[in-house]
Amino acid sequence: MLLQKETTRRKFLLGSLLALPLSDMVFKGLTAAQAAEMAAPELADYKPIFFSADEWQFILAACDRLIPAGGQGKAPGALETNVPIFIDQQMHGDIGDEIYMQGPFDVHAPATMGYQIPFRPQQIYKTGIRLIDGWCQQHHQQPFHALSTADKDAVLTQVQKNDINFAELGEGSLKGSQFFSELLSDTKHGYLSDPMYGGNKGMKAWIAIGFPGARASYTEWVKQHNVPYPLGPVSLLGQRA
Repeated sequence: MLLQKETTRRKFLLGSLLALPLSDMVFKGLTAAQAAEMAAPELADYKPIFFSADEWQFILAACDRLIPAGGQGKAPGALETNVPIFIDQQMHGDIGDEIYMQGPFDVHAPATMGYQIPFRPQQIYKTGIRLIDGWCQQHHQQPFHALSTADKDAVLTQVQKNDINFAELGEGSLKGSQFFSELLSDTKHGYLSDPMYGGNKGMKAWIAIGFPGARASYTEWVKQHNVPYPLGPVSLLGQRA
């Protein structure tokens, strides 16, 4: 008998939305994007599937510093767009199953040699968060999420530059810069991906940058340079902002 993978919260939510007729989702004066935002989980109420409670606090704090709210043009931040939910659901899924894990691995090889980490993304997160929180406890007497904004930024910078040496903390197979790269990449993806994947709640990030999303045809605007695009974005599910 074939074993079925557990249905993720994202897939359940997506299926629920698809089962509803558009007329039931959209009320007078409410766009489909707003209706989808209402159906999306509230970050404050969301219960992580992959991350532990302490790891979740780290993810919330780190994402908030990587894409803070109120940026250029008052763009929404990572927390406003449910980026942590995107990361949690990606880690709970089958991401990383396609990575060849038989080795040999050379963690000191140049980037041109490809993936040289003996960990899948899930292990990168678990290991990196544990080491960074441990370092913060040792040097600041509190975990990363409890630090001041300035100290959080300083710690993330040190991780990015390998100034927090994971090898000295007992982990010789993963560098701080590799963990930071994974975290930053996933944060960007969650911020700019289609809302069906759990992030970019209400298409707020697309609205902020003027991205049309999956709109089928806007060729008449391609050659109109320096002209603001007047139409809102469209998601893969046909939701319009």
